[in-house]
Amino acid sequence: MGLGKWIGGIVGFMAAGPLGALAGYVIGSMLENSNENYNNGGYGNHTDENHAYGQRNSFMFSLLVMASYIIRADGKIMHSEMEYVRQFLRHNFGEAAVNEGNQILLNLFEQRKRMDANNPLAFKNTIHECGVQIKNNLSYEERLQLLNFLAQIARSDGNICMEEIDALKEVATTMGLSEKEVDSMLNLGGNSLEEAYRVLEVEPSATDEEIKAAYRKLALKHHPDKVATLGEDVKKAAEEKFQQINSAKERIYKARGIK
Repeated sequence: MGLGKWIGGIVGFMAAGPLGALAGYVIGSMLENSNENYNNGGYGNHTDENHAYGQRNSFMFSLLVMASYIIRADGKIMHSEMEYVRQFLRHNFGEAAVNEGNQILLNLFEQRKRMDANNPLAFKNTIHECGVQIKNNLSYEERLQLLNFLAQIARSDGNICMEEIDALKEVATTMGLSEKEVDSMLNLGGNSLEEAYRVLEVEPSATDEEIKAAYRKLALKHHPDKVATLGEDVKKAAEEKFQQINSAKERIYKARGIK
């Protein structure tokens, strides 16, 4: 994915607001060191295809912005977290996207340093504003998938700390999601019954009917088709998440003898 493709994505919802301001800095500084010109990448025509592309790029840029906040939550930049993001970009967009996505993250870290030099809360406030912008421009299901990716990044070093959990909850709240949904995402892929209950967002004391209702609600809001417009790669990731939700449900059903 060339820089022109990222620039083309600016026709999406990150064209304005706090996301647009960050995009202008982090992508603009990359253009200064490249041979590409900012001509909008040929995406100025508002066809359905270009709109979908802009929405997809806006989703990905939003992911990188929020990831930069999560990764730095504990005051450190872990190699494992950065490597997870690189692998994510490689898997979804190809090798060319890895260096560019990595550079966007590094530029975001640098911009945070500049902003916080004058006001320690400057970047934090911008993240909150970005969360509101994401809430207003992504569907509920797309925001859930974004949260899922952020939870995976936070867990990638195998040792998620309280600062990262708090940052995830903070980001989720700004995007109009709940702390229970953060807890659910963080417990996906677990093997214990306790983790399974957390995935379904219910207490172990819940009745069988409450368990069934919780699963139906979860299955509906996490259905992979709800994020299909963001591309096959995002839909595939949602399918994997859906399988993990089903595994948690089956674990509970087996323990309770629910048919």
